Amino acid sequence: MTLLTVRAAPGATRGTLAVGERVRPCALGRSGVVATKREGDGGTPIGRFPLRRLFYRPDRETAPATGLPVLPLAEDHGWSDDPADPLTYNRLVRLPFALSHERMWRDDGLYDLVVELGYNDAPARPGLGSAIFLHLARPDWGPTEGCVAMTRDDLLAVLVAVGPESAIEISPA
Repeated sequence: MTLLTVRAAPGATRGTLAVGERVRPCALGRSGVVATKREGDGGTPIGRFPLRRLFYRPDRETAPATGLPVLPLAEDHGWSDDPADPLTYNRLVRLPFALSHERMWRDDGLYDLVVELGYNDAPARPGLGSAIFLHLARPDWGPTEGCVAMTRDDLLAVLVAVGPESAIEISPA
């Protein structure tokens, strides 16, 4: 099993992600790392979470080398972030979708490569946070809404090292 280790100071929006001896920079949520995650709080949740699957934009990327299950994104993919519907909360949905959701097919490229983290999904508890991913960082390294983000080259290097038994552990420094 490959373990990705994320470390950040409380309140910091930047951190490091280590795979073995290799340490890479990462961006974190606008509220830093948080022990108690809530929907919309901007915090990256502390804990250990499995890596579920990789999504990629087939019009911008080829399927990268990884041991994770791989799914090409489609223009009608969304992610439910509405605690009002416990059946779809924190799950992939098809658009149009009547409740609050996030579009997975993004113009800004952040989800050209995106790994679904197994946070609050077994089962999903409405209101405790959704759409926690490992994805591409903004060019200015701006904070995420609660995800972990890396450069394309670093994310591609991480993807080669992970598989279905891999996990990410997020903690304060």
